[in-house]
Amino acid sequence: MTDRPTTEAGGSGPGSDPVPAPSAPTDSTETVRRRWWGWGGWRAEGRRLLEVTALVGLVITQPLLDILGRSPDFFLFHRADRGEILLLVALVAVLPTAALGLLGLLAGLAGAAVRTVTHSLLLGLLVAALAVQVGRHTTPLRGVPLLLVALVFGAAGAVAHRRWTALGRVLRLAAVGPLIFVGLFLFASPTGPVVLPLGDGGVAGTATGNRHPPVIMLILDELPLVSLLDATGGVDATRFPHFAELAAASTWYRNATGVSGWTPYALPAMLTGRYPAESFAPHYSHYPDNLFTAFGGLYDIRAEESITRLCPPSRCEQPVTPEQGTGVLVRETAELLRQVIAPHDSRIDPEDSYRERTAEEAGIDAAEPVPTDPKFRWDSLNVNQPARFTSFLTGLTPSARPTLHFLHLLMPHSPWAFLPSGARYEAPEDFPNEGDGWVDLARARHLAQLGYTDRLIGETMRTLRASGLWDEALVVVTADHGVSFTKGVQGRGEDAIRAAADEVAWVPLFVKTPGQRSGRVDDRNWQHVDLLPTIADEAAIRLPWGVDGRSARQGPRADAGKVFYDRPSQPMPISGGVPAAPPPMAPHRLVGTAVGAAPISGSARVGGLDAFRAVDPDEGVLPGMIWGTVDDDVPDGTELAVAVNGTVTAVVPVVAPDPGGRRFAALLADDRLFRAGANRLDLYLVGQDGQLRQLSIS
Repeated sequence: MTDRPTTEAGGSGPGSDPVPAPSAPTDSTETVRRRWWGWGGWRAEGRRLLEVTALVGLVITQPLLDILGRSPDFFLFHRADRGEILLLVALVAVLPTAALGLLGLLAGLAGAAVRTVTHSLLLGLLVAALAVQVGRHTTPLRGVPLLLVALVFGAAGAVAHRRWTALGRVLRLAAVGPLIFVGLFLFASPTGPVVLPLGDGGVAGTATGNRHPPVIMLILDELPLVSLLDATGGVDATRFPHFAELAAASTWYRNATGVSGWTPYALPAMLTGRYPAESFAPHYSHYPDNLFTAFGGLYDIRAEESITRLCPPSRCEQPVTPEQGTGVLVRETAELLRQVIAPHDSRIDPEDSYRERTAEEAGIDAAEPVPTDPKFRWDSLNVNQPARFTSFLTGLTPSARPTLHFLHLLMPHSPWAFLPSGARYEAPEDFPNEGDGWVDLARARHLAQLGYTDRLIGETMRTLRASGLWDEALVVVTADHGVSFTKGVQGRGEDAIRAAADEVAWVPLFVKTPGQRSGRVDDRNWQHVDLLPTIADEAAIRLPWGVDGRSARQGPRADAGKVFYDRPSQPMPISGGVPAAPPPMAPHRLVGTAVGAAPISGSARVGGLDAFRAVDPDEGVLPGMIWGTVDDDVPDGTELAVAVNGTVTAVVPVVAPDPGGRRFAALLADDRLFRAGANRLDLYLVGQDGQLRQLSIS
C-alpha cells in the first residue's frame, strides 16, 4: 500500500490541502515564545503598578498636594523657586509609587507566588492607610483602636481584590488620579501662581514733593495689643520697656485692627490698601499693586519678607537663607506626611515649619553690632537672634538715595522657643493650646517670647539712633494680627474672632514721623488697609491705584464700625473700641520662696530633665521648660510647685492627660535661677493646707 499524507482532523478527502505534521521546535520558535511570555509578564506587572499608583495617589499624593496647594506661604517662607517646587511635586507624585513598584519587582525574583502575595500585602497596607485618614475625619476613633479597624479594612480590601477582578479594573482606571492632583495643584490651587507667575509687578508711584524720607517698617506677627497693656491701658513699661520707649516717641494708634487672622490675607491688605477679595497667594503676580512696586521707582528697597513674596524680582532680590532649598522642602513635606497618615489627631499645617533661623545657623554672627546695654547680654546671646532680623539691622545705614527698609519678622509668633532674656529652650512641638492648664501655659510662653521681641525692638531703636536715621526716618512698627488665648476659642479662626475679637483683631501700631520728638495717642478707627496710604503720604508718593484705606493725614472715619476677614470677600463686622488688658494673673505666693527637703509622697516622671545636668548659660540655651506625669491618684487641679536650685520658680496645676499622656508642664522663665554646671530640680505637691509634699523624680 502506498502511504497517504497525514492531515488535520476534518482535513482529509477530495480537495483538502495536506497539512504537514508538527515539527520539533526551532530556536526561532522558542525565542518568540519567550518573548510572548515575557511581554505577558510585563503586562501583568504594569497592571499591578497602576493599581498601586491609584492607591498611592489617594493616600499620599492627593492629601499632600491639597495641603501644600492651600499653603503658598509655605513655599514663600522657604523661598522656593519654580524648579524646586516642581521637583517636590514630582517627588510626591512619583517617588512613593516608584519605590513600591521596585519592591514588587524585587519580590518577583522569588517567584510568581511571592510576587502575588507581596502585591496583595502592599494593596492591603495602602487601603489601611487610607482607612486611617477617612476614619480620623469621620469617626471618634483614634490611636490603636483606629489602627486596628484600619488594618481590618486593609485585609478586607486585599481579599476583595483577589476575589473580584472588577476592583482591579477600577483601580487601574483610577491611576490617572495623581496626574489630576498635580494639575489641580499647578493650575487651580492658591499655590499655582507661585509656580507659574502671572506678571512681574505693577506701576510705580509718582512723587508729590521733594522730600522722601527713609522708611523703616517692622511688621511683627501674631501679637495682640492686649499682650502689651498694663492695667491703666498703657504699654506695660516694666515688662516691655522698649515698646514703652517706642510709644513715648511716636504716634500710637491704639484703636488699630488687622484685616485678617491669616498672614497671606492680612499682609497683602496692609501693603496694597485693599481688603481681601480673592483667595490668592501672597505673591506679586496676584498683587502687582503694592508698597514695593509703588515705591520702586523712587526708593531703593531692602526687603526681608518671611511668608510672602510681594516684592517682585525687578524691585528687589531676596537673599538666600538656610530655610531655602529642596532638602528643607522634602524634610518638611515628610513631616506633613507623617501627620497625614498618623492614627491620632495632629496639627497638619505647613505653618509649623515657620521657625526663623538664628544668626549662628545663618553663619552671620560677625555681622552683629555690639549693644551698649549690658543687660541685653548680646555678647553671649546673640546666637539666638533670628537671622532675618540680623540682616535687617545690618542694612539700617544712611544712603544717598531714599531707601525703604522692610522686615516681616515671625515674632512673637509660635513656635515659642525664647525666654525674655533671649535664651532659647527646648519643648515638645505637640503641646495642646486648649484645655485647663494648657491655654495658660500657651499664653505664658507667648508673653515670654514677646519679652524677647521687646529686646529686638530696643536693638532696632538703638541701631537707628547710632546710624543717625532715627530723627529723619519714618518708622512703622506693627503686627499683622493677634491671637486669642481665651479658653475654648484659642487661636485666630472664625470662632476666636467672634468670641475674642479684642485679642485677634486689635494690634499694636506705632508710627514715628520724620522729626517727631514726643509721643501721642490717636484713638481714631484705624484699619490696616490704612497703612499703605498713610506711608505713601508721609513719603510724598501718589499711589497709581485706588485703595480702600484712609491716610492718617486725612480726617478720621466717622463710622466706628470695623470689618475682619476670615475668608476673602466675606467681611465679618466687629465692634468695640480700644480693648482693656485682661486681669493680670497675680503671682502665686510660693513663687520666689526658698524651699528645702520635704517628706516624699509620690513620684513624677519628668521630660527635659537631662538639660539640668550640664547648663552653660553662655551657649544661650537653658532648660526653660519641664513636662511630665505624676501618680494617677493625684487629683486634677492639684497645685505643683517647681523649684530650681532651692527657689520656687513656677506653680502649675496637675491636669487631665493631654494626647501625649502628660499631666503637667511648666515654663521656667526666670533664667537668673540657673547657674553654670549641674542644677537641681525639685517638685512639690501643694496641699490644701499649704503644706508641701515632695515628689521623687525620674
